[in-house]
Amino acid sequence: MDLSLHVLIDPVGMTGGDLRRSLQEVAAGGATVVQMRGKERTTRELMDRGAAVQKLCRLYGLAFVVNDRVDVALALGADGVHVGQDDMPVHAVRTLAPYLTVGLSVSSLGEVLVSRDCLPDYFGMGPVFQTASKSDAGEPVGIARLREWTQEAGALAPVVAIGGITRDNAAEVWQCGVDGIAVISAVWQADDKTGACRALRRGQPTVKRGG
Repeated sequence: MDLSLHVLIDPVGMTGGDLRRSLQEVAAGGATVVQMRGKERTTRELMDRGAAVQKLCRLYGLAFVVNDRVDVALALGADGVHVGQDDMPVHAVRTLAPYLTVGLSVSSLGEVLVSRDCLPDYFGMGPVFQTASKSDAGEPVGIARLREWTQEAGALAPVVAIGGITRDNAAEVWQCGVDGIAVISAVWQADDKTGACRALRRGQPTVKRGG
């Protein structure tokens, strides 16, 4: 799985046309993974909308990952599942679905090291910066610790940075040696989602200075 650019999405409430158009735009901009997250959504809502997301991801060549819900990922035939520290342990996910790509959220070096007994396929490390997209995200890791922890964690599994990443600070995140970045607001609040994704992949603003 190409981990370069994860775009997190809560598709519940989006019309079919909006969903199709948005995923087409992010794919054109270089997104590689779409992660469905809907912590307050019912299982039926996630199943119904997730089926549409999965179909479009296949159409546009995007990997489809489900956040937290291993059962939904299995039922939808997703490419992967991303779990947190309070969710199903990685070893249990491996037992239930050995073919799923498994991501694990970590917010400290200790959480990385503890996972050595059963490593995920990638670490989701953060939040790097302050973020309003996740109410329980915790204190920001910051660039210095992200760089340090990525050196340690990267020897075990790829690292995807998340939390407050924008087109203006993406370059310094990439310079920490991460394998990918994950975003929400940086794409979904952008009028030009294709351009926003391209800027995040380049680590520089879409509009050049002075342009």
